[in-house]
Amino acid sequence: VQLQASGGGLVQPGGSLSVSCAASGSILGINTMGWYRQAPGKQRELVASIATAGNTNYAYDVKGRFTISRDNAKKTVSLRMNSLKPEDTAVYYCYANLRVYGSIGYTNYWGQGTLVTVSS
Repeated sequence: VQLQASGGGLVQPGGSLSVSCAASGSILGINTMGWYRQAPGKQRELVASIATAGNTNYAYDVKGRFTISRDNAKKTVSLRMNSLKPEDTAVYYCYANLRVYGSIGYTNYWGQGTLVTVSS
């Protein structure tokens, strides 16, 4: 199983950016998908998550600015980030709580991380 993240990069404050993540491999089912981020010198924190049915959850400081979405058929999750601030600078990691063929339960799998830098 692999989660491949894409997007990220350098953007000016107030700008917008999207990151996406695609899950592949012998996947039987996917529950929650989402994004964490880790800024330099800080702990990894949840940014947003989305359930299979589309219910979403956001960190307080990104509500109204970020939008998470997923495509269940394509096994992808995306994060649209608007009105970006320098404090949004971090490595963004996607994750998926999924079940693989031959396993009994669901486990969290992680993408490799993609750097988002907000700077003028």
